[in-house]
Amino acid sequence: MNFRKTLMAAAAATLIAGAVQAEDLKIGFVYVSPIGDAGWTYQHDLARKALEAKYGSKIKTTFVESVAEGADAERVIRKLAQDGNQLIFTTSFGYMNPTVKVAKQFPKTHFEHATGYKRAKNVSTYLARFYEGRYLTGIVAGKATKSNKIGYVAAFPIPEVVRGINAFTIGARSVNPNVEVNVVWTSSWYDPGKEREAAETLMSQGADVLAQHTDSTAVVQAAEDKGKFAVGYHSDMSKYGPKAHLTASTHIWTPYYMSVVDAQMNGKWQSSNTWGGLKEGMVALSDFGPAVTEETKALVQKAIDEIKAGKLHPFQGPLKNQAGEKVVAAGKTMSDDELLKMGYYVEGIIGELPKKN
Repeated sequence: MNFRKTLMAAAAATLIAGAVQAEDLKIGFVYVSPIGDAGWTYQHDLARKALEAKYGSKIKTTFVESVAEGADAERVIRKLAQDGNQLIFTTSFGYMNPTVKVAKQFPKTHFEHATGYKRAKNVSTYLARFYEGRYLTGIVAGKATKSNKIGYVAAFPIPEVVRGINAFTIGARSVNPNVEVNVVWTSSWYDPGKEREAAETLMSQGADVLAQHTDSTAVVQAAEDKGKFAVGYHSDMSKYGPKAHLTASTHIWTPYYMSVVDAQMNGKWQSSNTWGGLKEGMVALSDFGPAVTEETKALVQKAIDEIKAGKLHPFQGPLKNQAGEKVVAAGKTMSDDELLKMGYYVEGIIGELPKKN
């Protein structure tokens, strides 16, 4: 009899364990580039690993890396939904339409899309105020250049990228009005070969400091090889350019991801739009390189404090575009809506802004 009770108890425990396992939260991640050990995707994957460390067996995460934007992304996102992932993070701008399309087919699945603007009942968007970090790194670059020529390697001419180039230029010219920024476009988020080629072109034209809005470490490596300076992006890239690396504007996704998972687990997930910056801890600077002076560090810290306190905004007037036309009047600050639609260069940038495809 006791043996029978033991068997029944074991069977019940197995059923309970199975029920708990069935309720575990499955989370999918779609990455546009390889994870590597630095860059955009690396920062998102750090947050994914932090989720696993915090929630343990309560969650199961799956990721797919190097997913091209477009039809391939739609296929991958749909497969993650079909596999039972209740929460899916799609982490590139070009995943926007595929995410919204798949979301319509899986109304009970919740989707989190990074850097986009299209939402639905089961689709949220999230973005960091990258331009705040860009402004700070512009200060560093503006103080470091001797030629007053700074090169910028960029991926696509979408508002997010244009906004960053402009903020960087404004920051650089706030401490060095003679700075000129030249941009080379790669038409790819991640292509180390193209990024290095663009960096070398810019240095051949006299740039002694490089910046980037691309995913690999090729720009920093190229600067290191040529004895120039570079500002990293997404994450600390100093190990790829110990002498070249001045600092980097980095992205911190972990707190946001944890808040989303908590909401999902507690049945409180709702479609929303999040845009956080230095104050919210979604943007930060990496450590400074050896070439950054104490004077520059003090200028950057002052700017950080003022941005967090709401006393300084990178896009406050008076501000002119590349053609010399006033876009923000003195005493005014550009609105979020204007920032999100930005499609022009500010003063100090060389060349014509290409039209996005």
